[in-house]
This record gives sequence, C-alpha cells and structure tokens, in this order.
Amino acid sequence: MVDLNTALPTYDDVARAAKRLKGHAYATPLLNSPVIDAMVGKQVWFKPECNQKVGAFKYRGAYNRLSAMSAVERAKGVVAYSSGNHAQGISRSAKELGMSAVIVMPTNAPKVKVAGVLADGAKIITYDRMSESREDIADEISQREGRIIVPSYDDPYIIAGQGTVGLEVAFEAQERGIVFDALITCMGGGGLCAGISLAMEELSLRTKIFGAEPSGYNDHQLSLRAGKRVGFTNPPKTLCEAIMTPIPGEMTWPINAKRLSGVYDVTDTECLMSMAIAKIELGVTLEPGGAAAMAATLKGSFSSQPTVKTICVILSGGNVDPEISAQADALLKG
Repeated sequence: MVDLNTALPTYDDVARAAKRLKGHAYATPLLNSPVIDAMVGKQVWFKPECNQKVGAFKYRGAYNRLSAMSAVERAKGVVAYSSGNHAQGISRSAKELGMSAVIVMPTNAPKVKVAGVLADGAKIITYDRMSESREDIADEISQREGRIIVPSYDDPYIIAGQGTVGLEVAFEAQERGIVFDALITCMGGGGLCAGISLAMEELSLRTKIFGAEPSGYNDHQLSLRAGKRVGFTNPPKTLCEAIMTPIPGEMTWPINAKRLSGVYDVTDTECLMSMAIAKIELGVTLEPGGAAAMAATLKGSFSSQPTVKTICVILSGGNVDPEISAQADALLKG
C-alpha cells in the first residue's frame, strides 16, 4: 500500500481502487456521434463521467480514499475543501460509509453543487475565495475536531481512484476493438489526468495523453513548456470553476510531466458551445469545466496531427446551474 506522505501511486493502486469501487461507482460506457466525428474529421469517443454518481468523476477518488480508511480513521470523520464536485464526491461517499463530513466551500459555489452536498448530510463551511484560505480553514477544523483532511487531487488514493476512468476506457476499447491514438481530459489540479495516465501507460501505451484548461488558468500548459511547476496569481474569471487551480499539484505533476503530450487552453465560450452540442448530439448535460476537453477537440486542436485518428474525450462533470446552461443553449439559438 502506498505511503501517503512519500510514495506516488502506481497502476497497481489503480487496480486496487477498481476493486474497492466495484458495485459502488457507475460504469460510464463510451458514446459516439457521427455528427461530431464529421465536425472534427476524426473518430471521437466520449467517456461520460457526467453520468457518474454525483454527476462527476470525483466520486471515484473520494470513495476510494474514504473506503481505504481504517475503522478508527472513519470514526474521526473527514474535512475537505472544494468548489463542488470533490465536495459532492466526499459527501456522498461519507454518507454511504456512515462517516461524518465537513466541506469548506466558496460563497459563490454553484447552487446545484451546494444542494448536492447538503442533501447527502455533510456540513458546509463557507469562505471568500479572494480573502480567505480554504486550506487554512480546513487545517483549523482538522486540528480542532480531529478530522482527516482529504485533498481533491494531491493524494495517492484520490489519484488512483480517478485512474479507474482510464482503466474502464482501456478495457472497453479492447472489448470493442477501438484503438485510441489520443486521450484528452480536463485539468484542474491534475489528479484525473495523472490517474488516467497510470492506467493507460499499463493498458494502452500507444495512446498519447493530452489536457485541456481554461484560458488564463493554463498552469499545466505553462509548466509543460517550462519543464517545471509554474503558477500564477490574479488569474481572470472563468465559468470553469471546477478546474480553477493556480499551479499543478505537487503529487500529480511528476506523473503528468512524464506522460503529457500537450495541453490546450479553451475559452468559456468554447466550453459553453460544447455543452450545447453535447446535449443535442450525445444527450448529456455538462458543466463548463466538464466540457473543456470536448471544447479543445471541437476547436481543432488535433487537426494538425495526422497520426491521431481516434480520440477519447473525457466528459468530467455535469453539475451546472440553470442560468449557465441557458447561456450554452442560447449560443446555438443565436
């Protein structure tokens, strides 16, 4: 078993996570649209983690982390910080495992995500993104109440749990005779990409891994170019709140740095357009951050790569407030 303080997760940890998640996480079979294939000029398959429990892939890592705890650790309860999807993954997993959970969420978190956390019985502590540190608040709660902090990406169990997305992609592709030249996923802290990379390196080595980030939050793109972790301050506003991170994770970056073939940045408008197209052509609901990888693909990011003929796109989340969804619908109507 991995050492939470030092060791990076491996494929074996992803395989163990799959066993823990069996019977708990939903399978999310690949989707395809001939219309989107024609738009991109390549064969594109979509992994709809927006259809996962709590509407996002985050359930996988959360359940893997909490279910791996000892009885003594579970009795202490957990505290996490998140704008929504990790929060929902933790709150649902805690409910299923009979644990207590406190979630530190920004005051402007999407209403649908706040409602999901409360519905699962977790307690919410709010904070101001601009003037308060969510990490400091969680640390204070942990010290006062003895709760175990569960980060959203810099944790080997979280990364391994997210890696089961890649494991499912690789196994289904083998069963259906699909050979992926590339796989692209959204990137916030990098946990999903890191976990998927571990799985694909073992099961589909030929598949190149790519990331997608909001313009202005392209820390992985900048870090990949620099060859080291690069962060920034005072980034612009974005609708992609689920993947707003100022610097790659300390644990996720060493994994992603070795495996990423490229990172593309996308605008809010491109994400909104992808949300509208996904609803019509795939029958799924996406949030802006969950549509980032699709947006990068639709904008022609792979058009200059003739060897990339078949692509897997991860649709990472679908928890969106009605007013944002309406903005997406309006783009097509306009």
